[in-house]
Amino acid sequence: MTESAESRQQSFDRGLEVLRRIDGEAGQRVIDSLADISPELAHQIVAWGFGEIYQRPALPPRDRQLVTLGMLTALGGAEAQLEVHINAALNVGLTPEQIVEVFLHSAGYCGFPRALNATFVAKKVFEERGLLPVQQQ
Repeated sequence: MTESAESRQQSFDRGLEVLRRIDGEAGQRVIDSLADISPELAHQIVAWGFGEIYQRPALPPRDRQLVTLGMLTALGGAEAQLEVHINAALNVGLTPEQIVEVFLHSAGYCGFPRALNATFVAKKVFEERGLLPVQQQ
């Protein structure tokens, strides 16, 4: 194996560990779903996204998920990715109340339609995980 191939594999292995810790089964399903269409995209998500970016120490996983939820909400049309990251947010310690608050807060910056779409994705995830109803202040 060449040095660049070793480095490539090391980044992937490191990323896979981070992916499993943060996204759990949902992240693995995304990677598996790319195997027959774009295994290179799957590799880059794992090696670069999780092996290089998500594991950086300046932001803890909880904070990274807050940022990710806000960005995906603002982006719009990313409901499938929101589902994965809402699960990840729960996995790294965010509460359903905090996640709902992210979407309420986003309404002022990216509009009610995007906040509603994100909230309904959260409702689906919370329902699947037995976390409804969500209490709010």
